[in-house]
Amino acid sequence: MSWYSAARAVNEAEETETVFLRFGGEIFEPLPSGGLYWRAENTLLVADLHLEKFSSYARRGQLLPPYDTALTLKRLEADLVRTGAGQVIALGDSFHRDDGTTTLLDGDRLRLATLMDKARWTWLSGNHDPAPHALGGVCPPLLERGGLTLTHEPRRGVAGLVAGHLHPAARLSVNGRSVRRSCFVHDGRLLILPAYGAGTGSLNILGPAFLGLFDWPTLEVTMIGRGRLYPVSTKRLVGG
Repeated sequence: MSWYSAARAVNEAEETETVFLRFGGEIFEPLPSGGLYWRAENTLLVADLHLEKFSSYARRGQLLPPYDTALTLKRLEADLVRTGAGQVIALGDSFHRDDGTTTLLDGDRLRLATLMDKARWTWLSGNHDPAPHALGGVCPPLLERGGLTLTHEPRRGVAGLVAGHLHPAARLSVNGRSVRRSCFVHDGRLLILPAYGAGTGSLNILGPAFLGLFDWPTLEVTMIGRGRLYPVSTKRLVGG
């Protein structure tokens, strides 16, 4: 089968199938945006928004168009409409720096406020934004819900841990060609979400940052395609 045929088959399957993740006794729906919808709790989980990242760079002399925040908030708005979620839980690094809450453009601040009026908001602290803020919602270091522990940084040995921080991506090899995409990854004990922010990068799950975190034989990987998601075999994953 050619790479084109393989990709077309994947796309056709994606058009007709909804992908679900079964983790910690719960069922989740991963979204093409990188969000994770928890239907039983009517909750949208997102990790690593990194709002105001480009404006933070600009303050240090790297002049980048400050549009990443607007794009990320637009993505959030679409996911809230799509899912009807009554709560949003952001798994840390929601802002690229603590002071990012003060540098929002007026339009972005208004859009965020409008979104927060539509759903209850929980901002878990991350390594980039550990301090609570006054935007609304609550700002705990972690949250326990439905037998799961929601936090920012992943760690091994805690069953039912849902985290972000590492911006996971997978590289898939098919017939000598490869494609690299952000992904959801879990081994039944630890689940790591991809970075949600429009200005974020990613790390290959075969890289050193993930070493020792997962039980490889039970690993499940769900890659984000162009507007779709699909599970992939770990046997087809490559580095890079």
